Amino acid sequence: MDVPMENGEALKELQRDLARKYRIHGAKIEQIWRSLDKGQRTQAVKAGAADGMVLKDPSDRSMGNVFKFMPEMNLRDITEPGSDYLLNILKHRATKLLSEQYIKGPDNAPGDQAVIVHNMRVNNLRHLDDFKYSFTLFMDEDQYGQSFDAKNNAEYEKAMADLSVVVNAGLCVPQSTGELILLRQLYTLQMLSILVDDILEIGSTSRNTKQLSKKPEEAARAALSKLSIIPKPERLSLQELMASALDQKSSLDGYLSLCREEPVFLAHTINIWFFTRPELIKDEKGRILPFVTDNYISIAFFEMIHNAIIGAAIWDYLCRLLQLLIDGLNDNKYRAIILQEISNVCHLEYGRVQKLFKRQVQTSSGSKYFKRVSGVYDNGIARVSMKGKPESLTRENPRLHYMLRLCEPGVDASKAITWIKQLDDLHRSHPREREAMDESEFESFGDLAVIVGFVQSLSSSLALPPMNLKKGQIYISRSKELATELDPLKSQLDLADFAIPIDNLTEPGMAAGALNALDQFIVEKTGTEMGFLYQDLIEKCVIDIQQYYQRQKTAAAQNAQPELLPALAETTEVRVEQRRQKHKTRPPHSSAYDISPNTTTAEPEKVERLPVFKVKQDTVNTFSTLFSKSQSRGSITWMAFETAMADLKFSVMPKFGSVFMFCPPSNLAIQKSLTLHRPHKSQIEGHLLLIFASRLKRVYGWGEQSFEVA
Repeated sequence: MDVPMENGEALKELQRDLARKYRIHGAKIEQIWRSLDKGQRTQAVKAGAADGMVLKDPSDRSMGNVFKFMPEMNLRDITEPGSDYLLNILKHRATKLLSEQYIKGPDNAPGDQAVIVHNMRVNNLRHLDDFKYSFTLFMDEDQYGQSFDAKNNAEYEKAMADLSVVVNAGLCVPQSTGELILLRQLYTLQMLSILVDDILEIGSTSRNTKQLSKKPEEAARAALSKLSIIPKPERLSLQELMASALDQKSSLDGYLSLCREEPVFLAHTINIWFFTRPELIKDEKGRILPFVTDNYISIAFFEMIHNAIIGAAIWDYLCRLLQLLIDGLNDNKYRAIILQEISNVCHLEYGRVQKLFKRQVQTSSGSKYFKRVSGVYDNGIARVSMKGKPESLTRENPRLHYMLRLCEPGVDASKAITWIKQLDDLHRSHPREREAMDESEFESFGDLAVIVGFVQSLSSSLALPPMNLKKGQIYISRSKELATELDPLKSQLDLADFAIPIDNLTEPGMAAGALNALDQFIVEKTGTEMGFLYQDLIEKCVIDIQQYYQRQKTAAAQNAQPELLPALAETTEVRVEQRRQKHKTRPPHSSAYDISPNTTTAEPEKVERLPVFKVKQDTVNTFSTLFSKSQSRGSITWMAFETAMADLKFSVMPKFGSVFMFCPPSNLAIQKSLTLHRPHKSQIEGHLLLIFASRLKRVYGWGEQSFEVA
């Protein structure tokens, strides 16, 4: 039960979080709680508890020392029908200062200090550390929970004598006692914060989690025989490489679009980002940072959106580079510049996706094999390193062995091919191993396979040079500058009115409000929207490539050394003001990576009516589920989706990493292939339905009305 000494600050932050939640949602929480019966109250209390374990009554010893810390947080008293027992505790903890809670509890119950001292005396409660010659102050909010160390007993006795007034008042106690008081308050506030979220979830009327019944797969299996397996090409043309890059660009553009348009999807992605934070990894002393402090929610929101824009921008830029090769001069110097830039940007994208994969693994399957380096941060993100050697798991757990290999810093895209192939082969031969992966791990593995497969195709099709730290750093250097400007801003963002708790984003107007607030925040700090920052970055880099080529060409003609790219000379203030002036001239919602929902009512565009497909009833049912606007969309199996695509005469090209390319028949008007990831446990449901529907709509223009029974 050893907790870091920064407990006092963490406690203040937790109390501020609870106070803010109560201020925003207090009336709604009271209304919901009073409407719940005993069973529903029990469900709410157990929902956020570890393994659903909660004290049965104040003296329940089945959970060890828990009854000594929080005897009042028990099922018997909290769930009593018609009782405001919990609401009184919540109001007290949310509206009273910590120093007031220290002295007195709700309804004149004993304060936190009295509860701990009583259990130390009666129930032999003790801290694991004795904290020799240390004491903790609880005099006021400024110094609340601060501990001080004396060098020896004489110095300690002198300090106690000097502080005799506050010692006698019980406001200065030995640190071994003070830490127990802080723990009581910390655990209580954490439990209440989680419980508030669960109460709001139960009482929400805007969410419907009803699932449609699952259909048998016998007919689907029979229809799969019509799917043709296309062998993987060894060498691709520039146009084919462009098509592959455009497909991934479309996928990431669609992801960003879903974040903007679908509150349920946005909440899902923020939840994953929030609960995979490096701060949740134990450090070298086995400690984790408090995970329910709400300031991390705004940070997670910022980071997730920023990462989504970075990914979309990288693939947009790769498409631009490939187009330069297609349209470019038949000049070796020109091609060499572009190919080096492509190589370096692919390395950048691989590093981005590898970090995301590691983020999932280190908080899930591989949590025992990573440690957080306390006090060390990289660009504001806690540093996490691997413990032990992956090869030690070769026989015991080959799946985790391959996953950890893919997390190693020295494994680049070319080396990752081996481990992705082995993990994919394991999944094919032992499907249960695939299902043993966490869903977010599996999705990240698919993203990793995409960039590795793309790099492999580039390498086999073009004379792609290796990554170079000196040449072809045009995009990388400018993107690093932009990240250096943006990363420090995330700790200043406050989305409490919209995203606390995270699932509040699914309530009407909250997701749009949060996205608009983020947009306005970035404009205020940088002069323009985040999307325009990356859009302008790409345009500038394309110009830089052209100018750099001309300088090289001129230098070669003069037999001189080519000039380096000029360094940026303007100050931050000048740069922001230039952006601000340019931002005023941009049409609204004209960014390729816009995140704010478009609420303007423009005249509807004239859209060419696409043909309606005459298909089997099962195919209609599959696409109806995919494109349904209902909250309760149900679910479909991967096999049912493949069968439906087979009915449309699509063929499929399986790749490694559970990535599949669907190729349209020759008579389809839109001759674009579609790459999709087979979902975890081969079940398309929840947010995945939104992703699949979005991809099909963006590529082929399909919707629910595109299919009729033949």
